[in-house]
Amino acid sequence: MQLYQFEKIYSQMEREFGKIRKGEEETYAMLLLPMEGNVLKIHREFPESNSRRLREAIALALFDIKGNYSREKYDTDNFRNKENERLEKALLMAFDPYTNNEIMELVKEQFQMDILSQEQVKEYYKFPVMCLLRIKESIDTWEKRSGSDGYFDFIEGYMGKEIKGNDMNFSIMSSGVLDM
Repeated sequence: MQLYQFEKIYSQMEREFGKIRKGEEETYAMLLLPMEGNVLKIHREFPESNSRRLREAIALALFDIKGNYSREKYDTDNFRNKENERLEKALLMAFDPYTNNEIMELVKEQFQMDILSQEQVKEYYKFPVMCLLRIKESIDTWEKRSGSDGYFDFIEGYMGKEIKGNDMNFSIMSSGVLDM
C-alpha cells in the first residue's frame, strides 16, 4: 500500500458513512467522549503518541473497521509504529467488539446472536466511523491553530480534568442501531 492509498481512507469512509457536521457533536458525545478520553490517557503517558500519530491511528482504525465488515485484509504494516498503535487500540477499545471482548459480549447479549452478518457489522460501525472522521477533522483544525500538538492541548483544556486513571472507557450503541 502506498501513502496516497493509505490517506484516501478518510474520504472513502466519509463517502460511505457520512460525517458529523460542526455543531452536531453533542449528538455523538456518548461515543466521542470515550474515544477522546482514551487517546488523551495514552498521550499523557506517552507524549510521543502525538496529534500526527493520532491522525495515522485513525486511518489504521478505519482500515481495521473496513476489514471487519468487508472481510478483506489490508496491509497497513508499513504505516504502523508503537506510537500510533497505542492510539489505534485506545480508539478501538471505545467501541470495537473485535478489539474489546466486553463490547463483543454486550453486543451478543443485546442482539441475542453469536455472529453478526456483514451488513449488521457495517451498520454497527456507522457512528464510530463518523466520530473517527470528526476527530480527524478536529486534529487538522487544532494543528493549524496551535501547532503540532494542538489537538491534545485542546482536549486537555476541554475535558482534561474529567479524565483520570488509565482504564480504557467504552460505549456501545443501543439496540435500535442494527436493523434485524
